[in-house]
Amino acid sequence: MPPSTLGALRREVEAGRVPRRTVHQELRENLIRKLRAGEPVFPGIIGYDDTVVPQVVNAILSQHNFILLGLRGQAKTRLLRGLADLLDEALPVVPGCEINDDPLAPLCAACRTRVVEEGDAMPVAWRPRAARYVEKLATPDVTIADILGDIDPVKAARGGLHLSDELTMHYGLLPRANRGVFAINELPDLAGKIQVGLFNILQEGDVQIKGYPVRLPLDVVMAFSANPEDYTARGKIITPLKDRIGSEIRTHYPLTRAHALAITTQEAWVEHRAAGPAPAPPVVVPPYVREVVEEVAFQARQDAKIDKRSGVSQRLPITALENVVSNAERRALLAREDVAVPRITDVHAAMPSITGKLELEYEGELKGATVVAGDLIRAAVGNVFTGYQDAGDLRPVVEWFDLGGTLQLDDQTPAGEVVAETRGIGGLHEAARAIARTAGGDGSVPALAAAIDFVLEALYAQRKISRSEEGRYQATETPRRPSRPEPMADPTSGGGPGRKKLYN
Repeated sequence: MPPSTLGALRREVEAGRVPRRTVHQELRENLIRKLRAGEPVFPGIIGYDDTVVPQVVNAILSQHNFILLGLRGQAKTRLLRGLADLLDEALPVVPGCEINDDPLAPLCAACRTRVVEEGDAMPVAWRPRAARYVEKLATPDVTIADILGDIDPVKAARGGLHLSDELTMHYGLLPRANRGVFAINELPDLAGKIQVGLFNILQEGDVQIKGYPVRLPLDVVMAFSANPEDYTARGKIITPLKDRIGSEIRTHYPLTRAHALAITTQEAWVEHRAAGPAPAPPVVVPPYVREVVEEVAFQARQDAKIDKRSGVSQRLPITALENVVSNAERRALLAREDVAVPRITDVHAAMPSITGKLELEYEGELKGATVVAGDLIRAAVGNVFTGYQDAGDLRPVVEWFDLGGTLQLDDQTPAGEVVAETRGIGGLHEAARAIARTAGGDGSVPALAAAIDFVLEALYAQRKISRSEEGRYQATETPRRPSRPEPMADPTSGGGPGRKKLYN
């Protein structure tokens, strides 16, 4: 049992069973213990093991306050919140103290008085690690009183105290984070005069409230996050404050598709959909559908029509995959199918979860978000399909369309109908079965239908066939020369059967 009185706490400290140290030392020592034990320092953070995490570890070992600079959706807030796991499970504090005073060395006048009056019999409270992490989202309307504190006239009136008395202080978020971690998200949005108010705590380790000679040598670790482009956009981090921050660490988006897939799998609400009082059909997501969803984000991050300064958040593939699965669920429920297997056409149906996360440049604005997103999906499908070379020879499929064949499918076409409608297209089912085997499919009709859809969308992405706005697959407007002679077209027929306006 932890000591419950000041006297018992003092004896435990003297015996070395309860450590006394600063928060910086506490984080450092607990981090060293994790590293020696081979435990993950920031569990749930994927793709930063060789880049960002070592820099954060170095900052903590150096006892630095630090800032994370990165575009939106780069796990900056999750990293900051992970600092709480490096704190002790609980910390002894003076009960009821607003600034979590150390019972053995209290800062505020009220706690000092209480220690003198109650002595070793004074009760001791234990503050859990989760309560020692304080986070504030910086906004332009934040005041110095919100961060540091202010004079409380009500306290002065009730206690008959002078306004300059320390007991009249109302403490802000920073003093209340004493003996813990104080994190500020989007630091550039904090007004310049508020940033100035952070100077003392970063350099001298204390705060002064409202100009009165009240000095509180706080023990707190400061951590910040910011978008690097915000230096010249909504606001900026003032130079003296940047100079006082020990380490500046740059975050990034996933560097590989494997990392991106792992993040989306971890964050997306996909795996537990079949549970509940009204269970939905089980969901089986083919690997190539997951890869296409991730590749959309990778394509967007390098597309000239999308604003690089804003970035493309990892939330795009997370929410897109959730929408893709929902569309497959809807189709399975309407068609009375036993399993929901998403297709590439479901990615097109997930457009509402994609367009809202793209900040477009002028050229992109001219084309429109929906057209830009469609182009991204098309490029993603083509890129992913190159990894499925076991599909075999697809020339017979292309020739079937070049000879005038058309196929009307959409995202709500039942799996059985997709398989039946495509049975006469030479080579298509063989290619789809090969892809389904490569993707670990179970050979079911929905899995085969998804693979057929993947092949057709890949041929469309490679511009070997075209697709109309109504979902009709057909030959391209300028047909490739087939391996056998093509019948002469009637010059009055408009160029061939079933020609519609194309997406692109």
